[in-house]
Amino acid sequence: MATFVLVHGAYQGGWIWQHVANRMRAAGHQVYAPTLDGCGERKGTVRPGITTETQADEVAQLLFYEDLKDVVLVGTSSGGMVVCRVAELMRDRVGRLALVDALALFGGEKIRDIVTRSTSVMGELTATPSRDDAANRMFADLDPASRAWALERYTPHPVGIYEQPVKLDSFWTQSWKASVIRCRRAPNPGEAHQRRAAERLKATWAELDTGHYPMLSMPEELTKILVAG
Repeated sequence: MATFVLVHGAYQGGWIWQHVANRMRAAGHQVYAPTLDGCGERKGTVRPGITTETQADEVAQLLFYEDLKDVVLVGTSSGGMVVCRVAELMRDRVGRLALVDALALFGGEKIRDIVTRSTSVMGELTATPSRDDAANRMFADLDPASRAWALERYTPHPVGIYEQPVKLDSFWTQSWKASVIRCRRAPNPGEAHQRRAAERLKATWAELDTGHYPMLSMPEELTKILVAG
């Protein structure tokens, strides 16, 4: 059995992984789905200074204090950036990486370098789409029940994730066992960006015919890909 750490993306929390995590646990795997600082049920902690690196530091400490080894690190959307940094920090505890329609930036790049179209409103501390935008764009391809469930839970995301360049000292020069899973119906981060990551990582490639939230729209299919490696 494997140990999975599932890292969410923007406007989400650990809740986004519930359907996948439940399936993995039922199959006997050990699963962690932490909510990142300033997100989800931790929205009350939002403050200046939260970045990809500070969020990655927290997840890295989770691996250390729980003494997790041979971990499968899974990141989706902006969580891909966090996963890359965690892997770099905890190289000896990471067995495999999985990037699910994820951003995988090179050192010095920012989200805005890759995702050029966004309707999120940027505030002093957070960025967030309107409820109408979330319903009709972000979660548009979900069934009505899943869409309503997600709309009740999405939250603003710390603005530093968008504005601060990613800091990666050695991730892209190391060798990793990795997989990239692209969602065909999602315009961002796009196939070219994900192909770039797959080529640099020499990763396996898989695709799902769904939008940007396969953990909600196709949890069974996504779980099978992640478990199979």
